[in-house]
Amino acid sequence: MWATDLQPFLMGILVSVIVGVALTLPISSAAICAALGLTGLAGGAAVAGCCAQMVGFAVMSFRENKWGGLVSQGVGTSMLQMGNIVKNPRIWIPPILTSAITGPLATCVFKMTMNGTPVSAGMGTCGFVGQIGVITGWFTPSEAAVAAGATAVTPGVFDWVGFALICFVLPAVLTWAFGLILRKIGWIKEGDLKLTVVTRA
Repeated sequence: MWATDLQPFLMGILVSVIVGVALTLPISSAAICAALGLTGLAGGAAVAGCCAQMVGFAVMSFRENKWGGLVSQGVGTSMLQMGNIVKNPRIWIPPILTSAITGPLATCVFKMTMNGTPVSAGMGTCGFVGQIGVITGWFTPSEAAVAAGATAVTPGVFDWVGFALICFVLPAVLTWAFGLILRKIGWIKEGDLKLTVVTRA
């Protein structure tokens, strides 16, 4: 958090990418953020990275997984793509690139803070917990955020626009665009993002 305040561009990239990757890996990004007490600009970058993964994979894989996949990944978890990532790691490039863009936009341009409970920073759009954390943090900062110097604020239009862009619009548009490029050059092939349904015998 201290480093992000000092170097918001570089740390915006690092925090966004690392926490986003942790979200998709079979580990708990929420637990990591909670353990670090991540709030403020660093928390905002973490939310950006998680949204890039969840919304990004949901939109990028829409042609394979349709509406069920959109909801299960966008509001559930991008971890569902882990099996496909093992088969073709290149499918991970679009959401990672997106998080490297939205992270510093969150910290440097929109100054998006996440002053809700630290665990919310690592949740992304899962049940919209990350978004709830950002909004509640504006009006009623958590104890961890207050301890780090946060105070209640009244968000303006610019804050709401940044919130929508970082959490939903840019992850969807950028990841889809990067994914399209990788499909055109053959790095991502039809079916590489298909979610498999496990049935019990």
